[in-house]
Amino acid sequence: MPPITVLIKPASSLCNMSCEYCFYCDEANKRTHDSYGFMSEKTLKNTIRKTMLRAEGSIHYAFQGGEPTLCGIDFFKKALAYQRRYNKNNVEVSNALQTNGFTLTDEWCSFFKENNFLIGLSVDGTEKIHNSYRHTKSGDSTFERVINSAKLLDKYKVDYNILTVVTSDVARNISDIYHFYKKQGWKYQQYIACLDPIDEERGTKSYSLTSEIYGEFLIKLFDLWDKDYKKGKDPYNRQFINYINLAGGYMAESCEQNGVCGIQTVVEADGSVYPCDFYAMDEYRLGNFNENNMSEIDEKRFEIGFVEKSFKLDSGCRECKYYRVCRGGCQRNRDFNQDSGLYSNYFCKAYKIFFDACYDRILEIAKSLS
Repeated sequence: MPPITVLIKPASSLCNMSCEYCFYCDEANKRTHDSYGFMSEKTLKNTIRKTMLRAEGSIHYAFQGGEPTLCGIDFFKKALAYQRRYNKNNVEVSNALQTNGFTLTDEWCSFFKENNFLIGLSVDGTEKIHNSYRHTKSGDSTFERVINSAKLLDKYKVDYNILTVVTSDVARNISDIYHFYKKQGWKYQQYIACLDPIDEERGTKSYSLTSEIYGEFLIKLFDLWDKDYKKGKDPYNRQFINYINLAGGYMAESCEQNGVCGIQTVVEADGSVYPCDFYAMDEYRLGNFNENNMSEIDEKRFEIGFVEKSFKLDSGCRECKYYRVCRGGCQRNRDFNQDSGLYSNYFCKAYKIFFDACYDRILEIAKSLS
């Protein structure tokens, strides 16, 4: 069995911030239950027991939200204890946590360091842009507190990366943002294209990306990154590294860049299981760890054909000269054609704009590393 990845939402959609574009709030609002509250110890135990006993080789737990730190440190101490108790197959266990950084403390950072957690810290660019989208429920700014959290992570030498949601404002100001991140010493960066609400018209929100804006963003960011790459001072950029790996004939480490949905296990606070964080909705529910085992959940995964849908790309995509590195992008960004029964990516034009400008350099880097 390949390594297992388990994404746990211990606080469901509960959060101490209110971000304008939050895709999980959108999903939660379209479910029967918008929030399942905090995960009980019983559910935590069943989730870890049933996944640990199924794992071979390695297993990775990622805690996301909402805001997972709302559960408190004791919750995560119990999670680690259950991991140790049920590691009957002596698999390698790793833990990660994605946080908005609003309430991190010395105690949290000491815990992360002591237990080798990889932290994802959400920051959306410079202060003005960040505060315009990532604020408290009362509209107050959060930027200063998040920057202080980054300093705390540095103080305790915690491994962390910066996750930035690419809104239209982020895209238009990427040069300023890149240099700001560089000044902070942030060596590990992820840029995630902002998602429009699921099953709604794309491009209508203030934060929405168009293909033209996203394509130009990718070019500008790659130019900045490539300039530093040639100097040996480049920050790690997962998206670009994956393109280079694909150009070199290897697989990407992220399913959205492989173009085919991976086998994910996303667990809500009540124990319900879903095939992807972007599809944690009633119609995609695979079961519940308080009632079902992994085999039953995998049977349901096959029954709904979730992964199989991602293979249904239109011929224009598969025949494109950039398919080698593009792979049709993430299924969540694809639109279904009723006539053909196939999907095409909303950002197709963006990728063509980007690869028209940068493809040769990507190939050159891949060749130099072979």
